[in-house]
Amino acid sequence: MSVVARFEVRYTQYLDERGRALGPLPEFARDPRALVPAYRAMVLMRALDAKAIALQRTGRMGTYASTLGKEAIDAGCGAVLEKDDVVLPSYRESGVLFLRGVAPHRVFLYWGGDERGNVFPESPRDFPFCVPIATQLAHAVGVAYAIRLRGERRAALAFAGDGATSKGDFHEALNAAGVWCLPLVVLVVNNQYAISMPRRRQTAAETLAQKAIAAGIACEQVDGNDAIAVRDVVGRALARARAGDGPTLVEALTYRLSDHTTADDASRYRSAEELAEAWKREPVARLRAWLAANGAWTKEDEVALERECAARAEAAAKAYLETPPPDPEQMFRHLYAQLPAAYRWQRAAACGEATEDACA
Repeated sequence: MSVVARFEVRYTQYLDERGRALGPLPEFARDPRALVPAYRAMVLMRALDAKAIALQRTGRMGTYASTLGKEAIDAGCGAVLEKDDVVLPSYRESGVLFLRGVAPHRVFLYWGGDERGNVFPESPRDFPFCVPIATQLAHAVGVAYAIRLRGERRAALAFAGDGATSKGDFHEALNAAGVWCLPLVVLVVNNQYAISMPRRRQTAAETLAQKAIAAGIACEQVDGNDAIAVRDVVGRALARARAGDGPTLVEALTYRLSDHTTADDASRYRSAEELAEAWKREPVARLRAWLAANGAWTKEDEVALERECAARAEAAAKAYLETPPPDPEQMFRHLYAQLPAAYRWQRAAACGEATEDACA
């Protein structure tokens, strides 16, 4: 008997739980001030998240999926995406979209049940939120194939949760990406829970990253609570994709500090002790500690930033609440290229007109 192949999964972390450097940092982090924009973005994400939850709890927004705990992933990815790249989010990537220029009130509109919030004029290449699990990965393969077919030097970045790695769509997408050597990066946000299903109960794989090995594509793990590490790992993966060197699967290890959505109660399936331990590793405090220790952030800076972010969150909520509701015709606008007769009279009735062509 002989060994025909060996594989390994590498793990990257630069800052420990207290924000102390574990060793030499990548070039972009040598000047701590260069990471201040990422920290500011993370604090804003948290403020907008808190405002969205407040809107939902007071009956002014529908079910909402919190981003609490994944700010470093969104900030790290946002820092290395180029304008012509394409983002294919799941339903928890609002932080990335903010960094792509998408106005926060659009995200509020989406979770308020207004599909106009799923259109991003500020970043028109990016795809809308995707609630079905893992289906966006097949879309990402199509996008990446088109990029390769056109000979363009850009990449697609698709997001998925740990639960998505147990879906057939996930494996089919990786297989196609590997066979066709596509410019695709798949970022698996391993926040330890697929709603109430803990990661240990949904897969026996030692890592989620290794699921890429069967597809013949590169893979690695990163500390998803370390913004420096995420930026480094995802940046390198995107650079490889743009250069034509093929796809990469990145597993970002983090923890969902919130309920799955505002319709969930996570206390039913995880302990308070487990959550308290996870808070010790959270990303915002970690990066703040590193910046402060290296002279790039002060208490005065923090106070000013908190005020600024609170004001921006209030402004986003105001813009959302003051947006006039869509007209009834919107329900029919994108169903068919030519609306069937069975729907034409319904459209006319919804628009308050007597004839079926009144809303045409």
